[in-house]
Amino acid sequence: MTDFDSFERRLAVALRSDADLGVAPFDPASIALAAIQFDHTNQGRALRVPRRIATMNMPTRLAAAAVIAVFAVGGASYLLRPSQPSVGAPSSTPSASSSPIESAIPSASARAASWTATGSMAKSQNGAVAVPLQDGRVLVVGGTSNVAGPAAEVYDPRTGAWTATGPMVTPRWQFTAARLLDGRVLVATGDSDAGTLASAELYDPTTGKWTATGSLGTDRYDATATLLPDGKVLVAGGTIVEHFFNPSGATAELYDPATGSWTPTGSMHTARSLHIAMLLPSGKVLVAGGWNQNDTLSYPLASAEVYDPATGTWAPVHDMLEATSVQSATLLATGRVLVVGGTYELPTPEFVSPFEGIAATAELYDPVSDAWTMTGDLGKTVRGYTATLLSDGRVLVAGGMDRPWIGNVPASASAAVYDPSTGTWGATSDMIEGRSDHTATLLPDGMVLVAGGIIGLGEDDDGPGILGLRSSAELYDSGTGTR
Repeated sequence: MTDFDSFERRLAVALRSDADLGVAPFDPASIALAAIQFDHTNQGRALRVPRRIATMNMPTRLAAAAVIAVFAVGGASYLLRPSQPSVGAPSSTPSASSSPIESAIPSASARAASWTATGSMAKSQNGAVAVPLQDGRVLVVGGTSNVAGPAAEVYDPRTGAWTATGPMVTPRWQFTAARLLDGRVLVATGDSDAGTLASAELYDPTTGKWTATGSLGTDRYDATATLLPDGKVLVAGGTIVEHFFNPSGATAELYDPATGSWTPTGSMHTARSLHIAMLLPSGKVLVAGGWNQNDTLSYPLASAEVYDPATGTWAPVHDMLEATSVQSATLLATGRVLVVGGTYELPTPEFVSPFEGIAATAELYDPVSDAWTMTGDLGKTVRGYTATLLSDGRVLVAGGMDRPWIGNVPASASAAVYDPSTGTWGATSDMIEGRSDHTATLLPDGMVLVAGGIIGLGEDDDGPGILGLRSSAELYDSGTGTR
């Protein structure tokens, strides 16, 4: 196990979006927009173009887009004619500028944002990972539990109920997870009662069973896993257990689902753990921030670099504006990456262990210009929160700890929404329960499932610890989903 400072940092790890491959369904108008933008910009950006439209030739595609657009505009005109009540103004899109097509896209009926309770998990969980499955269900796995160790459960949004699924081959926490192109889920690395892990296993949603697969060449935890366009998975960095000190690592490995084996790939320029990793529209992978720990020093990072799968090499890019770790990363529809919050090091007198501060900042990375810019301000510090891309292009940040750990600190129930079109944050309705280090997953209908987490942090006669774990779950309705 690691020292308490490291443990406390790891408690603050927010849910990374690496494994979140859920995509909200297209409505007819957005299909028309996707068909036109796909050729107009000569790139898919973050839009997921339906296969039939993506494979049409240019004249056929434009004709189809025009027909669908006519129906979309006609339907909107009918709904908004003077004799009918308004169904609400069109929702803003995350693109850089508006267009005639965007103005023709109807939105769902406006509703006030709200949270509602849904079925509870069988086990209270903290630090678990949620992976959306291809059939719309959500797998929540791993982490720590207050009963009988980590669990694996599946949530069905059609019934609002959880079902226990096969147990992992090796219970673990602080691991990586990614959904493969064939729908199976890869879980790898992590920490366990037996120590740091190099093992990996696969979950098959059709059978509900876990099977062991090839192990990595290096034991590690607090690494990142990113699904690449060719179906392989890149695992990078993490804390490497080599001797008395647990240094951060710079090595990276590739998992090939076809062979079930791992092979080394190029190492990062900077050793890091608790960092963010995001697949960019170009097919390259951005890695930024994190924590660097070695035999003598331990500090957050501002550096960033990009992995090119074609060459298996890393190239430095511009540094972040703030050196932070355990942030969240969200790929916006514009192709830019939103990085929120994190922890940073506070200056302390010599020979005194550094204290950690909590950032309230948000930065945007533009891979085209290779530049970072500050965007909005959460208005308060947050750690252990989740960040989820909503179906309308905005980003929901929920829960976490909204002040440094001094005495007993309850988890927050507050939430905020980032609007990429304005670069600002706005408050939204609070969760039913305060929670930190929980999971958050976008469902096919546009709702967000939030589950598990810790009640708060505190101290008693036995020293620092967790106030308790939650098994409850709730759903966020942004007011713009299909519901």
